[in-house]
Amino acid sequence: MKKALLIASFVAMAVSGVAQAAGDAAAGKTKSAACAACHGADGNSGVNPLWPKLAGQHPKYIMKQLHDFKATKRKDATMAPMAAPLKDQDIEDLAAYFSSQTRTVGEAAADKVALGQKTYRGGSSNGAPACSGCHGPAGGGNGAANFPSISGQSAAYVAKQLKAFRSGERANDMNGMMAGVAAKLTDKEIDALSQYVQGLH
Repeated sequence: MKKALLIASFVAMAVSGVAQAAGDAAAGKTKSAACAACHGADGNSGVNPLWPKLAGQHPKYIMKQLHDFKATKRKDATMAPMAAPLKDQDIEDLAAYFSSQTRTVGEAAADKVALGQKTYRGGSSNGAPACSGCHGPAGGGNGAANFPSISGQSAAYVAKQLKAFRSGERANDMNGMMAGVAAKLTDKEIDALSQYVQGLH
């Protein structure tokens, strides 16, 4: 009986610790004012397609990217000074807010869909694995594995990131997974994939 109570107590403390560590979406909404100019008030950036949509993204992924920008593991002249002053709680709150929003989905260019779908679901001509293996059939990603949701993401942003992974300009992916995938993609496949992802949901 004592053992059962002790275990229950530890479980309660663990759950409580997780709850306390979780971000506050309401606080995140207030703190997101500085992010709105580029990413939109609800995380659906529309001003510049090179800026990513944050709405509906997995909180853990948002947190990792902000920490990486802050530590300069991921380099970006615009994001570095924005992330630098953020405290851990700020990052958790922002992640909680943006992840709670609904992402808008665009449309894919009709002439890119066939190749984009083929590459996304079956892999590339040079042996890159299917994107759906990590990002899911509908692009929802896998929060537990920290694979981002890419459904409806701007084609311009997706293409930019794939090329950055391919060139080595971006190198904050887990075990170089994305660098390895992008290295096997042609410009034509990246263009088609990016368009396909933009309309994927």
